[in-house]
Amino acid sequence: MQTEASRPIEQAGLARHAAVEPPLRYDGISILLHWLTALLIVVLWTLGQTIDWFPRGAPKIDARSTHIVLGATLGVVIIVRLLWRGSAGRRLPLARADWLGVTAKVVHYGLYLLVVVTVVLGILNAWQRGDVLFNVYTIPTLVPGDHALRRTLQGLHGDFADIVLILAGLHAAAALAHHYLLRDRVLRRMLP
Repeated sequence: MQTEASRPIEQAGLARHAAVEPPLRYDGISILLHWLTALLIVVLWTLGQTIDWFPRGAPKIDARSTHIVLGATLGVVIIVRLLWRGSAGRRLPLARADWLGVTAKVVHYGLYLLVVVTVVLGILNAWQRGDVLFNVYTIPTLVPGDHALRRTLQGLHGDFADIVLILAGLHAAAALAHHYLLRDRVLRRMLP
């Protein structure tokens, strides 16, 4: 039989046990930064694929300017995300301790690296092109007259953006596979 005096001791033991268990979700800021990153990547890739559909002049300049500004925003979001993750962000243990867990970690770090490289290539591309931002400011040209460098930077930026989108798509597919096939909590850890 349980006495009134033993109940607080058992409840304290349960509370102590619950405090030791790792959290099942990432913190709100990590979740916000994750989904903001995902949204920016999809919007930037889509805009990058359709810029040439805009008529010459102000519409095309505005589309390219929007792409540049959103790209710079993605750069800031990634820096904030990495700083947050390295300092105050909640770190969860790998969902699996096998090769899938290791693969997930490699993909995460690979995505961070690829996004940073893509943003840097985008900045260099805009700089080499001497793009005009919203018909207000002209970005100075990095190496005037070097059209080969311009083509190279533009090609690399586009190729890296494609790789980021493909890898992000595989990342999303893996999260859905965890949810629907493996029926674990991996996807729920990052849902808003």
